[in-house]
Amino acid sequence: MNIVSLARFQFAMTTIFHFFFVPFSIGTVFTVAVMESMYVHTGKDEYKKMTRFWGNIFLLSFAVGVVTGIIQEFQFGMNWSDYARFMGDIFGAPLAFEALLSFFIESTFIGLWMFTWNKVGKKLHLFFIWMIVFGTVTSSLWILAANSFMQHPVGFTIRNGRAEMVDFAALLTNKQLVLELGHVLTGALLTGATIITGLTAFQLLKKKNLSAVNQEIYHKTMRLGLLLMLIFSLGSIGMGDVQMQALVHDQPMKFAATEAVYKTTGDEAPWTVVGVADPKTHEVKGKIEIPDMLSILSYHSTKGSVKGMEEINAELEKRYGTHIAGHKMNYYVPVNTLFWSFRFMAGFGSLMALVSIVGLVMTRKKKQSLYEHRWCLWVLALMTFTPFIANTCGWLITELGRAPWTVYGLFTIEQSVSPNVSVASLLTSNIVYFCLFTGLAVVLISLIIRYLHNDPDELAKKDQASFATDPFAKGAF
Repeated sequence: MNIVSLARFQFAMTTIFHFFFVPFSIGTVFTVAVMESMYVHTGKDEYKKMTRFWGNIFLLSFAVGVVTGIIQEFQFGMNWSDYARFMGDIFGAPLAFEALLSFFIESTFIGLWMFTWNKVGKKLHLFFIWMIVFGTVTSSLWILAANSFMQHPVGFTIRNGRAEMVDFAALLTNKQLVLELGHVLTGALLTGATIITGLTAFQLLKKKNLSAVNQEIYHKTMRLGLLLMLIFSLGSIGMGDVQMQALVHDQPMKFAATEAVYKTTGDEAPWTVVGVADPKTHEVKGKIEIPDMLSILSYHSTKGSVKGMEEINAELEKRYGTHIAGHKMNYYVPVNTLFWSFRFMAGFGSLMALVSIVGLVMTRKKKQSLYEHRWCLWVLALMTFTPFIANTCGWLITELGRAPWTVYGLFTIEQSVSPNVSVASLLTSNIVYFCLFTGLAVVLISLIIRYLHNDPDELAKKDQASFATDPFAKGAF
C-alpha cells in the first residue's frame, strides 16, 4: 500500500457509492414527474396515488445522495490538494454553479413539492416537481463540465504552473461535455425507469391479495416504467455509440483498451467478443472474434483500422516523455478492467432494452400474460440491480481509461496527491468511509423495504386521514 493507491481507492469508493444515487434520484424524479403530469392531464386519481407512492422512493435516494456527495467533495482538500491547486480555477466555477444554483433549486422545490399537496393548485404543484427535474439535470451539467475538462481540456491557459480559465463558454461547449451529458442523462433516466419497474415487480410478487385499485395502479406503473425503459435504453445505447466513436480520435488508448487491441489492426478489424488480456506479453488469450465487426462499431463501415496500444504508447512517450515530474510514466491503462467493464455496461444496456420490449408485449391491453408467470416477474424484479452495475462500469471506463492523467495531457495522478497525507491517515479514513457507506446502504435498503410494505391506495387513504384530522383534537397527539 502507498499514498497514491490508497488515495485513488478512497476516491473510487466514494465516487462509485455516490454515483449509485445520482442516477437513481435523477431517473426516479423524472418518472414521478411524468406520473404527476399524467394526473394533471387526465384527472385520474390513480396517477396521483402513483406519484405520491413513488415520490417517497425518490426522496430517500436524494437524501443519501446529498450525504455521499458532501463527503466526496471533502477529498479534494484532504487527499488531492495539489490537484485542487492546479485545477481550482477551472473546477471552482462549475462546482459553485452546481451548489448555488442547481442544488438551491432542487432543495427549495423539493420542500415545496413535499409540503404543498392539497394546498396549491395541481398545475402549480406539477411545476414544482418539474423544477426539481430541471435542478437535477443542470446539476449534472455543471459536474460533467468539470469532468469533461479533465477528459478534454479547453478554454484555459497555464500560468504560474496552474490552469486558469480564459473562456467559460468553451467549457460549456466542450464536445466531450455534450457526449458525456447525453450518455449520463439517458443512463440516469433509464436507471429510474428500471428501478420503479423492478420494485413494482417485487410488489406484485409478494402481494397476493391486492385490491382492484392497487392492481390497476401497479399495472399502469409497470407499463409506464417499461415504456421509459425502452426509450432511454435505446437512447443510452445510441449516445454510447457516438461517445465511443469520438474516443477513437480523442483518447485512443482508452478505446483500444476497451477492445483489447494491442497491435494496430488491418483495414478489416475483427471484434473480440470475449478474451483475457495479458499485460506482460500483450496477448489476448481465449478470445472469440467476429470478423470486420470492430471496424463497423468504430467507423460504421466494414473498413477502418484501429490503432493498437503499443503504437499509441510509443506516440505518447514521444509526445510527453518517459518521465514527468520525476515519475516514470506508464501510458498503458488497466486493459482487462476496461475490456470487461465495457461488455458488462453494453450487455446490461441491451438486456434492459430487450426486457422492456418483451414486457410491453406481455402487458398489452388484450392479453396481460406477464402477471400470470412468476418467473417473468422475477426477471423484471432482478432488473432493478442492473442499472447500478452498468453505471458503475461506465464510470470505471471513463476514469480509469484516462490514466495516468487526472487532467488529460496536463497533470498526472502522481502530481495530484496531497503532499502532507500519510498511509496511516488514508488507511484510517478508508475504513471509516467504508463503514459509513455500508451503514448508509443498510439504512436506505431497510427504509425502502419497510416503505414497500405499503401499497399506493392504502398510503393515499392514510394521507387523507391525516389531512382530515383536527390538529387540536385529543386523538391527534
